[in-house]
Amino acid sequence: MASTTIPPGGTLLSTFKASFVDVPIDADKENAIATTPFLDAAESLTTMFDALGSVAFSPVKNDLLGNIKKLRERQLVAPLESENIQDLVRNELKTKKHTATEGLLWLVRGLEFTCIALSQNVSKPSEELADSFRGAYTTTLKPHHSFIVKPIFSAAMSACPYRKDFYVKLGSDAEKVNADLRVYLAALDKIVGILKGFLTSKDAKW
Repeated sequence: MASTTIPPGGTLLSTFKASFVDVPIDADKENAIATTPFLDAAESLTTMFDALGSVAFSPVKNDLLGNIKKLRERQLVAPLESENIQDLVRNELKTKKHTATEGLLWLVRGLEFTCIALSQNVSKPSEELADSFRGAYTTTLKPHHSFIVKPIFSAAMSACPYRKDFYVKLGSDAEKVNADLRVYLAALDKIVGILKGFLTSKDAKW
């Protein structure tokens, strides 16, 4: 995978096509999350797994991309009913299908896993990435994975690069990298919280 060129003084996050920081959330519509910006931001996030530099992370990345694809396909079928994520789900469920809704459930789990792992790592400067990702996996994805999938994801955690090698790939200015990551992860955490709440509501049950 060709590495992304980071502009001088920038970070890997500044090369993303879209960021969770910019995803519109409509407080007047029960925190409705705009579909296209959210999916674009989620897709951009997957490029961070390339910075982890291990093919072991391919299943994690592919899992996220597969679930994003399910949501995009539903959006294409009914664009006017899918302007925000919550309406996309409500309208899909009216058709007695739940492909995209289930995709959202798994996408949110994957985003939460990534958010917790990176947030933990940023807040604990002495902790290695493998430990942060392992801890996040235990609380987010592991309880929902089969005995076949668990070893695949466990292998990915073990294949994490050393902390010092990973952060250099995110940008040359360590302070800027940390500052950008904190803002980005806070925005992601807010969106994950909103969607987790929605997914436990009666509106999202199939």
